[in-house]
Amino acid sequence: MDGSIQATNPGPQKAGGNVRWVICALLFFATTINYIDRQVIGILKPTLQGELGWSEVDYGMIVFWFQAAYAIGLLACGPIIDKVGSKMGYAAAITVWSLAALVHAFVRSPGGFSVARVALGLGEAANFPAAIKSVAEWFPKKERALAAGILNAGANVGAIATPILVPIITLAYGWRAAFIVTGMLGFVWLAAWLIFYRAPEHHPRVSAKELAYIRADQDNDAGTAPIPWRRLFRYRGTWAFVTAKFLTDPVWYLFLFWLPDFFAKRHGLDLKTFGPPLIAVYLLADVGSIGGGWLSSALIKRGYSVNAGRKLALLASAILVLPIMLASTVSSLFAAVAIIGVAAAAHQGWSSNLYTMVSDTFPKSSVASVMGIGGAAGAVGGMIMARYVGHVLETVGSYVPVFIWAGIAYFIALAIVHLLLPNLEEAKPN
Repeated sequence: MDGSIQATNPGPQKAGGNVRWVICALLFFATTINYIDRQVIGILKPTLQGELGWSEVDYGMIVFWFQAAYAIGLLACGPIIDKVGSKMGYAAAITVWSLAALVHAFVRSPGGFSVARVALGLGEAANFPAAIKSVAEWFPKKERALAAGILNAGANVGAIATPILVPIITLAYGWRAAFIVTGMLGFVWLAAWLIFYRAPEHHPRVSAKELAYIRADQDNDAGTAPIPWRRLFRYRGTWAFVTAKFLTDPVWYLFLFWLPDFFAKRHGLDLKTFGPPLIAVYLLADVGSIGGGWLSSALIKRGYSVNAGRKLALLASAILVLPIMLASTVSSLFAAVAIIGVAAAAHQGWSSNLYTMVSDTFPKSSVASVMGIGGAAGAVGGMIMARYVGHVLETVGSYVPVFIWAGIAYFIALAIVHLLLPNLEEAKPN
């Protein structure tokens, strides 16, 4: 590895088209569906616990098995997507996870739900490796963080849509219908993806000018063969991404799988009333996702190096998460929502830049593999969080210890990233 990435603004240049943003929209909607399918169980947690008699440990184990499968899937899917390409890899993944989402409607026991969650985790694991690989193929570096922020905002839109759709469906038709209706969404997206997606150089709607714009700063890795999977562990960039994901992804899983329960226990909300607070949290997260990507992209366009732009955005995110340590101690619902919402926004801004660092430091041919390894590390962190939160709630009955950890995790992660990659060195195949 040698060299650091400096400012990558080649000067004024016309894009010559907007097909790449249509691709970004498809990635956004796929991520939205991905998060709807994974979050349904969190919204239904109080309902399912009441009807099916689950304990906190039972629910923690169901979440644990999803995270375990997600980790395994991420390790496997990265090399597969790098080999077969984004189009077919994404299509296979959404087919698997949509079928798994439907299966939830036909099981009742913790064991049955665990099996369904395993299948869901294996399929959903491919979403971000395929999406970030698509961004690396379709966008110049100066636009990648913004594109990643937009597609990553789909996670928040999914998290917003779920507490709106699921209670309506559940109250009208029962919890099984909620899994069926949401599980069918993926097949609608699949049809659009298969019809529209092509690589930029083969897409009939991409002009020569837009293709030149996309390729303007990608000459350094054009045609580069993938770095062998095992050899990726020799690079500090891999370990920086792995460590950051392991430490901070569990905080996002906490938001996804336990926020409805937190609002129920701490503020007395239920299926009919915790929707607005959740929507407010994830609306703020949407702002953070796009804003975090915009911030580093804006800094780079103004002459900052990629290294400085990405890390300043990561630092701003870490600072904004810090107040979450108080979330479980405030008595006001409004204050709790504001604190958690800002933290969720900061996490998504953090993620937008962390994802983009992979495409900054690795050739496009290896992006999905590195994303898979890092995502697996984040899922392992989520597994530990699932067991930890379940046992803390069963024994202590408070979210205070959990939120304290969430507040400091990002500073630790950023320090390690900077120590490992002081200059965002580019990975060069040996």
